[in-house]
Amino acid sequence: MKTDEQLRTDVISELQWNPRIKSRQIGVIVKDGAVTLTGMVETLADKRSADLAAKNVKGVRAVADDIEVKLPAQMRRSDEGIAEQAARLLTWYSSLRDMDVQAEVDNGHVILTGDVDFLYQKEIAAERVAELDGVIGVSNKITVRPPKIADAREVKRQIMSALHRHANLEASRVDVSVIEGAVTLEGTVDTYRERDLIKEAIRGTSGVHEIVDNLRVR
Repeated sequence: MKTDEQLRTDVISELQWNPRIKSRQIGVIVKDGAVTLTGMVETLADKRSADLAAKNVKGVRAVADDIEVKLPAQMRRSDEGIAEQAARLLTWYSSLRDMDVQAEVDNGHVILTGDVDFLYQKEIAAERVAELDGVIGVSNKITVRPPKIADAREVKRQIMSALHRHANLEASRVDVSVIEGAVTLEGTVDTYRERDLIKEAIRGTSGVHEIVDNLRVR
């Protein structure tokens, strides 16, 4: 098992190696395997990339993201300009084109509302909007429409089949329960990345509108 200092060194190396992270003003604190990211970045995309990079490091058990987004003057946009960008994106993006999603903007913070058919569409909307110039935060209030028929046993069967199809997932250590479209995950995984891959595989399953993640990173 890595010491906290070894973990800190590995996380810093991952942040410095990752080409998506432009900022070098990110601090790393590690205690008992839990990583806290601090400092300042210029874009929300940088903040999200740093969070993901830390989760990719083996041995990291939890990540708290205290990074602040502070846009430089040349990257600032009016709320109206951000809203126009978001509207175009939501119209053009193929996975969201026929969905009922709206974006409101308040001082650079985007609030997403509306309805989609799948959980992955809700996540994609927030991820893509977070990459727009001028955005400093995203609140995802999109709801997933319930399917016409949602049998819990069939939803679970589809989820387990999806997990077993992924060669890099150890599905036997994951317990899945489904109640009225809410999927609860219990068990252990080796890395944060494996945890995210499991949730990614589940988001495309019809009938899933929420994931309760109780997985533990060993």
